[in-house]
Amino acid sequence: MKLVVVSAGLSVPSSTRLLGDRLAAATERSAADPVEVEVVELRDLAVEIAHNFTNGFPGRRLAAAIDAVTSADGLIAVTPVFSASYSGLFKSFFDVIEKDALAGLPVLIAATGGTGRHSLVLEHALRPLFAHLRAVVVPTGVYAASEDWGAEGLEARIERAAGELAGLMRGLSGAGAPARDEPAVVPFAEQLAALRPAG
Repeated sequence: MKLVVVSAGLSVPSSTRLLGDRLAAATERSAADPVEVEVVELRDLAVEIAHNFTNGFPGRRLAAAIDAVTSADGLIAVTPVFSASYSGLFKSFFDVIEKDALAGLPVLIAATGGTGRHSLVLEHALRPLFAHLRAVVVPTGVYAASEDWGAEGLEARIERAAGELAGLMRGLSGAGAPARDEPAVVPFAEQLAALRPAG
């Protein structure tokens, strides 16, 4: 199984990247099958993302990152909080990915910030974004404020969210599981026939 971590952290070292790494390690521990982890650092792709908006074509490294995300069995998406929402770089990366390319993809959302007051960013910004992209977002999101590092509770949230992601990934890659890019389509005539009263 292939797991991709998208980190929008800007600093080095980055608490956003650290959270992504801890979530990936916990997902590996929870998975029944071997997991190949790839990390996409958006900081290194900022110029190519901007150029993609102006010329319509991804550069070599951006194209490789998009391919990694769209071919993954699971995604961990982590952003720092800026102005009570995800970062512009984070949003821009997902804006350049083709519509419906993430449909059905299991996604674990996470964010970091200086204060716990921004924890609702998971529910009012990240979850709606990935719902719009038709990804399957795990129930537990993970927010880490500065005071959460080393404090009780963060590790339990990481383990719970990672277990949920590993379960979805396992279901997707299991025998007989439908392909992510092949949704079942019921012909309209069949849908109408099902609405007719019996007799």
